[in-house]
Amino acid sequence: MNIRSLTRGDGVVIGAAVVLFIASFLDLAGIDCPAGLNCSSFDAPNAWDALGVLMSVFLAGIIGAVLVVVGRAMPSRKVVGLDLGQFGAAFCVFALWTAFWTIIDASDAGTGLILGLLATIVLAGGAVATPLVPALKAPLMGAPRPQAVQSPYGGQPQPGQGYGYPGAQQQPYGAQPGQPYGAQPQPGQPDPAMAHAPQAQQQAQQGGSAPAGDFTPFWFAVPVARPLYGEDGSPGPIAELAPGTWYLAVEQRGPGLIAQTQDGRRGVLQDTTGIQRG
Repeated sequence: MNIRSLTRGDGVVIGAAVVLFIASFLDLAGIDCPAGLNCSSFDAPNAWDALGVLMSVFLAGIIGAVLVVVGRAMPSRKVVGLDLGQFGAAFCVFALWTAFWTIIDASDAGTGLILGLLATIVLAGGAVATPLVPALKAPLMGAPRPQAVQSPYGGQPQPGQGYGYPGAQQQPYGAQPGQPYGAQPQPGQPDPAMAHAPQAQQQAQQGGSAPAGDFTPFWFAVPVARPLYGEDGSPGPIAELAPGTWYLAVEQRGPGLIAQTQDGRRGVLQDTTGIQRG
């Protein structure tokens, strides 16, 4: 899992789960020591001594937190028809519900039970509110500036240069690299674009996968991890685009882009907001 795909809400959920785990080793109830007796040798029970409380409050909350975080990174995975994140949020709410009534029923709640209730409140709140609150949906870690990588022909992608491929000079629509605007290669003369362009561009110029209209293939990077869906419209992602890596956009598909990964897979990038062109 890419850690940069985590949101601030995921960080809240992870922190609450850690506190909940620590609370499971603390006392569930206080001990009323009669006057004149030395009760220092008596150990108050913790959650690991009470199986029902351990499973329904502490472990249920921790399992819910794990499912929420994994569900964010793997949105296509489902359990009994529910996304992992939704299933985990249900676990977190159940842990809060059980902790609340357990502490109500306790005559003398200990540190572990009180801290466990507070942790489940934060846990359930983070799991439920993250998809709804924009501040919690923000990335936990800022996206790094994409690293320059070797292009297929050995050049380095330089931001601010032409969008046809990294390292190329920007060309007007309709012009071929190395030719004046509107000029066509002479018969028998090699086309400079075919000599240096990436394989996807060669296919586009040869008609194998011609981009619509005046679209020119370009390199880009995503600010956060984003799924790449199949060109056949299947709902499940076929790959995940990671920050810090350059990908090639070979065609416009409505509001999205047909992107090609470095291992040759192609798919539809539906969310193009905030991408950096190379």
